[in-house]
Amino acid sequence: MAVEGGAQRLRTRRLSLLLVPVFLVGSVVLGEDHSSSSGGGERDLYASKLSGIIIPGFASTQLRAWSVLDCPYSPLDFNPLDPVWLDTTRVLSAVNCWLKCMLLDPYNQTDHPECKSRPDSGLSAITELDPGYITGPLSSVWKEWLKWCIEFGIEANAIIAVPYDWRLSASKLEERDLYFHKLKLTFETALKLRGGPSLVFAHSMGNNVFRYFLEWLKLEIAPKRYIQWLDEHIHAYFAVGAPLLGSTESVKATLFGFTFGLPVAEGTARLMYNSFGSSLWMMPFSKYCKADNVYWKHFFEEGEYRRHAYHCDEIEFQTNYSGWPTEIINIELPSIQGSDAYPSISDVAQDMTSSMECGRPIQLSFSAREVSDGTFFKAIEDYDPDSKRLLHQLQKYYQDDPVLNPLTPWERPPLKNVFCIYGIDLKTEVGYYFAPSGKPYPDNWIITDVIYELEGALLSRSGNSVSGNPGAVSGDGTVSYNSLSWCKTWLGSKVNITRAPQSEHDGSDVQISLNVEHHQDEDIVPNMTRTPRVKYITYYEDSESIPGRRTAVWELDKANHRNLVRSQVLMRELWLQMWHDIHPDAKSKFVTKARRGPLRHADCYWDYGKARCAWPEYCEYRYAFGDVHLGQSCRLKNSSTDLLLHYL
Repeated sequence: MAVEGGAQRLRTRRLSLLLVPVFLVGSVVLGEDHSSSSGGGERDLYASKLSGIIIPGFASTQLRAWSVLDCPYSPLDFNPLDPVWLDTTRVLSAVNCWLKCMLLDPYNQTDHPECKSRPDSGLSAITELDPGYITGPLSSVWKEWLKWCIEFGIEANAIIAVPYDWRLSASKLEERDLYFHKLKLTFETALKLRGGPSLVFAHSMGNNVFRYFLEWLKLEIAPKRYIQWLDEHIHAYFAVGAPLLGSTESVKATLFGFTFGLPVAEGTARLMYNSFGSSLWMMPFSKYCKADNVYWKHFFEEGEYRRHAYHCDEIEFQTNYSGWPTEIINIELPSIQGSDAYPSISDVAQDMTSSMECGRPIQLSFSAREVSDGTFFKAIEDYDPDSKRLLHQLQKYYQDDPVLNPLTPWERPPLKNVFCIYGIDLKTEVGYYFAPSGKPYPDNWIITDVIYELEGALLSRSGNSVSGNPGAVSGDGTVSYNSLSWCKTWLGSKVNITRAPQSEHDGSDVQISLNVEHHQDEDIVPNMTRTPRVKYITYYEDSESIPGRRTAVWELDKANHRNLVRSQVLMRELWLQMWHDIHPDAKSKFVTKARRGPLRHADCYWDYGKARCAWPEYCEYRYAFGDVHLGQSCRLKNSSTDLLLHYL
C-alpha cells in the first residue's frame, strides 16, 4: 500500500523526529538548495537521522505527587507518583487537598509544606493528562501527533518529549530542576544517538520556554561557537500558536480566574494561578518597548554594570494601545477610602446616599505597556492583596532576570529554518472591563464587559461595535492576531504568498503571489479571494532575505489555539514539509502546494453522490473484515507506492 511503501522508504532512510511541546507548532525547511546538482551535503542530511523534540505548552504536562498527603474526609489520599495535574476525581472529591499539591509560595516558589508535586517524564507526560474512557480524549494533547509519527514509521527513540513544571518561571526552572542544562544535553544526546540535528516543536508557552533556552545558551557556549552549535543540533523550529506579544487571557486569569474546564470556582482558580511564577510569563506587552541586552552584563565585574533598563520608542507614546487593538484593562476603582478597600454593598450604598459625588467610581484604562512594566499592579495595590505578590514576581522573575526579560518583543531566532504556525479568524478576547464585586478576595473583581476581535472588527460582549485598532483578521480564540502574527516581522522584503484549501484539493483553487513587497515591522495582507464556507491555509515564505536561512508563516483558518496540535491539516502539512526537506531530489525550497491528495487510509472516504470512493486516483474500495460502513472500506491503492514523490 502507498503509505506502507512510503513508510518503508522512510525506515530505510532512518528518519527520526524529536518533538518538543511548547503553547506553539511550526514547520522548518532546509537552508541548502536542493536543486544543486552535486547533492553531496543534501544526500548526507537525507541519509542522516533527524530527531524531534517536543516542548509542551502551559498546563500541558502531567504533574505527579512527590510526597504523602493524608486528605481528611476523603479516601483519596496522595501518595508518591499519584497524578495531581490532572486528576479530576480528586478535584471533585478533595479540592482543598488537591490545591495543596498544586499551590506554590508566591514569593519564593517553594512547594506547600504538606505536599510536593513534580513534572512527569517521557511521552506519557504530554499525551493524555487524565487517562480514562471519558477523561482521556478530553485531556489528550500530543497523542494524535504521536499516532501520526508511528503510522509513518518513526522509530521510538526518535521522538523525545521534554516536559517541565509549567508553574515555574524560567529562572526557577533552571535553579530548581536544571531544566535548560538538561535540554541542552537532550539535543547533544539526540545528535549522538540519531546522527543528525533535531526538529523542535513547541506549542503556546513552550515557545517562550524555547526562546529563553536560546538566550540562556549564549551564556553556556563560547560566542564563536554559539551559531555553530545551533546549526549542528537544530535543523528546524516549528512555533505553533506562539503568544509572541503575550495573551490577554492571562490578565483575566490573574484578576478573575481561569478554570481550565475544571469543576472549580473562578476564585479558587485565581488563587492557584497567581501562586505560580509563570502566571506573568504570557502577560501582554508592547512591541515598542525593549530591555537592554543583558548578555554583556556577564562580562563585567559586579558593580561595573548598571541594572538593565526598560525603555520604549517614541512611537509608544505617540500612538494608542501599545500596538494592540484596544486597551487591555479598563477598571473601576472605588473612590471611597476607608478601613476596608472593598466595603460591603450596604456600606457603599449608605455612603453614596450621603455623598453621591464621593461614591462615583474612577474609570482607569491600562495599555499593554502599563501591564508589563507594573504600572497597573501599582495602581490597584491598595485594592487587591494579590498586586503586591504579582509585583514581587514581576520584578524578581522577569524584569531582573539575569538572562532575559521575557516581556519584550521577539527577534527571529538565529536558526536555519523557522516556521511560525497559528490559527486565525476566530472570536478572540482582546480587552476587559473589571469592577469591584463587594466580595472578599479572591472574588473581589467581576468582569462587566469583554471586548472581542472578529473578522477585522472589535465588538463588545453585547455585540456593540467598539472603536480601536483591529487587525486584518482575528486570532485563534485564545491569543490575539497581533500577538500571533508578530513573526511576520521576521520575513524579509520580498515574500511569496500561497493560499490553498485546507482539505484535499486538485490545485484549481490555489492562489499564488510572488515577490510581494513587505515593509519591516508591518503586517502583510494578501490580495486574494475567499470562497464562502471554504477553510484556507495561507503560506508566507521567504528563503532569500537571510542567506542560508528560511522563514515561513502559516495561517490556518478557524484553527483553535488549544486544538491546533491535534489538527489533521497541520500534521499533514508538517509531514509533507519534513519529507520534502530530507529528500535529495527536492527541487524547491518549500514543499509544493499545487495539490493535496490522501496520504493515509483514514483520508479516503465514500462519496455517496457518485457511489464510489472519493479520490479514485488515490483510493479504492477494498473491504476488510471488521469494516462497519463504506467509508472504512475505502483505502489507498496498493499501486500508490510513490505517493509522496508528488510533493517534491
